[in-house]
Amino acid sequence: MDERSTDTDGGLQTLADSASAGTGAPQQPFPMPETTPPQQQPVKISCTRGLAAWLLRNNVSIAFTSYQTGRLYLVGVDAQERVSFHERYFARAMGLWADPQRILLATLFQLWRLENVLGPEQRTNEGADRHYVPRVAHTTGDLDIHDVAVMADGRIVFVNTSYSCLALLSPVHSFRVFWKPSFISKLAPEDRCHLNGLAMRDGMPAYVTAVCQSNIINGWRDRRAEGGCVIDVTTDAVISDRLSMPHSPRLHQDKLWLLNSGTGYLGTVDLASGEFVPRTFCPGFLRGLAFRNGHALVGLSLPRDGSFSGLALDAELKKRDAEPWCGVQIIELSTGNIVEWIRLEGGVTELFDVQVIPGVRHATATGILADEIQHFVTFEAAAKPPSATP
Repeated sequence: MDERSTDTDGGLQTLADSASAGTGAPQQPFPMPETTPPQQQPVKISCTRGLAAWLLRNNVSIAFTSYQTGRLYLVGVDAQERVSFHERYFARAMGLWADPQRILLATLFQLWRLENVLGPEQRTNEGADRHYVPRVAHTTGDLDIHDVAVMADGRIVFVNTSYSCLALLSPVHSFRVFWKPSFISKLAPEDRCHLNGLAMRDGMPAYVTAVCQSNIINGWRDRRAEGGCVIDVTTDAVISDRLSMPHSPRLHQDKLWLLNSGTGYLGTVDLASGEFVPRTFCPGFLRGLAFRNGHALVGLSLPRDGSFSGLALDAELKKRDAEPWCGVQIIELSTGNIVEWIRLEGGVTELFDVQVIPGVRHATATGILADEIQHFVTFEAAAKPPSATP
């Protein structure tokens, strides 16, 4: 096992002098430490010895969030083929969507768009092949945004947990309603059913998860152990109502996968019968699910007193004589075995979302609090005017 601690203040966030045509490099390096209030306890991050090789073999980086401490983590492999952990502060960092060029990140009252500013041949001074810079923050107010996705037409859709609906961004208002469960009688900031997860099919919302079908303020808190449901967005049909705090539904290889978080199991839901078929037990409260080349990446949190207590997960951990984890576990789908992992101990105890970024080896980001963001400037070259007609 290789153990490495994160550098909370971050490293250099500047580009090497290798700007390609059409993009200007920053004017000068600014290795400014990032102040990250509130200050967190020290964090120890450890991982398996094989994680770097797994990332290289599968040609990905990993992104995950901790809303408890407000951190976006980027995990990749540096030039020396060591695992690189990079973190930046975003208040209540939650839902993630990522591709090689862009990251979408839901936070306390905004939805951020971070853009990669590196050209194909550019690298940062740290050797990163992607550097994500916050470019747009859409202010929504506190909607307790959970999962985030991009539709086929480019619109951003997100789970508006506070108002129990799926929502789109609005240029004028906090959000535009896209869909709500039929059992929700009124749109109100009451988190009635704890709508939390979104599965996409062909660029459109297909299924959502909720803790229950409650239609009263915070009604889900009395239904945590059972009654968790999967709802078909296109038909409003409840596919299953026998789950325990389900999260992170994802369609993968023609199956609906999700995290039956109250039990600690990753598994699939039979769309005809609604039966949950467990695949692998992970020792923690599960949120965040992504797939890559026959593997599932699952986020784990320590059970929290109150919302996470009194669940089947507690009994399962006791039966296995196990302590809960906070981290990311990588599961081989063909066997159900956990083949690689990342573990966080100390100040970080809860994660929310996990994404893979394909085709990216080593990613870094500019934070929003340090002076660095004021001085990190890139630009597009002006388009050449059409040549004059003789």
